[in-house]
Amino acid sequence: MKSNYFQTVRNGLASAAILAASAAFAEPQHGIAMYGDPALPPDFVSLPYANADAPKGGKIVTGEVGGFDSLNPFIRKGRVPWQLRFLAFESLMGQSWDEPFTLYGLLAETVETDSTNLWVEFKLRPEARFSDGSPVTAEDVIWSYETLGTIGHPRYAGTWAKIETSEVTPDGKIRFTFKEPDRELALIMGMRPILKKAQWDGVSFEESGLDTIPISSAPYIIDDFEAGRFVSLKRDPDYWGNDVPFRRGTNNIDELRMEFYGDATAMFEAFKAGELNTIRETSTAKWAQQYDFPRVTNGQVVKSEIPHQRPTGMNGFVMNTRRDIFKDWRVREAMLQAFNYEFIDEKLNGEEGLPRIASYFHNSVLAMENGEATGKVAELLEPYKTTLLPGTYEGYALPTGDGSARNRAGIREASRLLEEAGWVVKDGVLTGPDGHPFVFDILLKQGSAEHQSIANIYKEHLERLGVFPTITVVDSAQYRERTDAYDFDMTHFIRGLSLSPGNEQMSYWGSDGVVSPGSRNLMGMNSPAAEAMIQTMLTSESQEDYRAAVKALDRILTAGRYVVPLWYSNVSMLAHDANLKFPDKLPVYGDWIGFQPDVWWSE
Repeated sequence: MKSNYFQTVRNGLASAAILAASAAFAEPQHGIAMYGDPALPPDFVSLPYANADAPKGGKIVTGEVGGFDSLNPFIRKGRVPWQLRFLAFESLMGQSWDEPFTLYGLLAETVETDSTNLWVEFKLRPEARFSDGSPVTAEDVIWSYETLGTIGHPRYAGTWAKIETSEVTPDGKIRFTFKEPDRELALIMGMRPILKKAQWDGVSFEESGLDTIPISSAPYIIDDFEAGRFVSLKRDPDYWGNDVPFRRGTNNIDELRMEFYGDATAMFEAFKAGELNTIRETSTAKWAQQYDFPRVTNGQVVKSEIPHQRPTGMNGFVMNTRRDIFKDWRVREAMLQAFNYEFIDEKLNGEEGLPRIASYFHNSVLAMENGEATGKVAELLEPYKTTLLPGTYEGYALPTGDGSARNRAGIREASRLLEEAGWVVKDGVLTGPDGHPFVFDILLKQGSAEHQSIANIYKEHLERLGVFPTITVVDSAQYRERTDAYDFDMTHFIRGLSLSPGNEQMSYWGSDGVVSPGSRNLMGMNSPAAEAMIQTMLTSESQEDYRAAVKALDRILTAGRYVVPLWYSNVSMLAHDANLKFPDKLPVYGDWIGFQPDVWWSE
């Protein structure tokens, strides 16, 4: 891979041919959309869900369970406050959460790409600055992309591997040329964080901990911290981009403070006492029953429910198919049958309960349809039909129970499937042909009280099958180390999915993650059919073809039976001080990454 800041003309006749063939289609734009044109015109004032007249000031104090030992969110080692990745670093372009996948200029003034989807160019804003006042340069951009892609966190490696060259053109633009056509890659290249190259001269980027505070290109800078206790970010009074349309009405809060706690109970008590002024709730039962403390009843705290139209993603207990006991799909189906969802849902969420996640893209236009695959979805699956698991082509639905504690039908079906897979009960213990018992461990992270409650009930149900799992709870550092090395049998698993899935799907489900440490493919799935659907998504010329590929992928993932799904809500539940406000106009993604604090303000 070539990367040369001073290179102005690409080498090779092939590159010259690509440039000549696509030049007629390239034109600088203020934004770029996955399909069609950006919804906002070049002269837009602000994002539609931002209040351009919002006042500046105030403080947001949030809570986190765990700790941290680094302030660099882009390295492989260490624990980092996850928010820093989004708050302390600017990118070339920013995503509008009111469109499926559209970016508008931030550090970059314009973007242009060609009709063959083989390259993208960005023109930096001359006024773009780091928090130390130095200009953001093309050299910083190219260094950031190459560093993240080679020695940074593994989530960046897959994208960088698709880049043939990175260079500065004769007119000063930054050009990335792709190894093969990829419609989404032009957008992804606009979303990488930009770091200051000079800050890391003579400093180990890979080993950076708390001794190096990254220089920001974003509206916030790290102002203060205490190891494992809190991090405070202050709004930069000299932030260069206040008048950029994408930024008007955003980043209104003066201070963002993250407090860290040993468990979720301590964090909730801190919110009740006023140490925190905002908190997200995931339990509807708790939302209904435990938010009646004095600060709520006297009006100091309000409860806001924010709807969304995004996919559910997946939230549940994932089985590691690298382990022999979970390689057989019948065993995984048995684990699903034994999970008494209706009973657990009522016990933890109350009589009303919550709907169950039915598939990975459930609750959206991208979700698989009931019954047998038809039309373009069927055409895409047809070449792989003989290798697909039962239910992928014909249609698959999660097992349902009658809500009783016994779950007799589910246990009977689980027993049948396990026996079919070679497991029989001997002396009350499920035993395999080799004489070894069916045993596995459920690995959970410290502070996950709800998941521990679910696992304890699930354990009781599994014991009726002669399966006696253990539950291991470790701190966040051990948890990350073990999951990065795939050292677990079953664990809690959550993947948020967007209305524009693309390259990241390969890191979630691609075969490279079966053995490469640190991938997001925790289940260890290795499916040529899934990878083919992802590739089709990336090269589709129409939205119809794109959606068909996502629906086909949804079928493959769901019928793979890799995860025991939990529940979802199509509203986010946020309790917060009454003086913290957000606009009436909500984005289609609802309470998504950046909604709080980006468009909130304090009165």
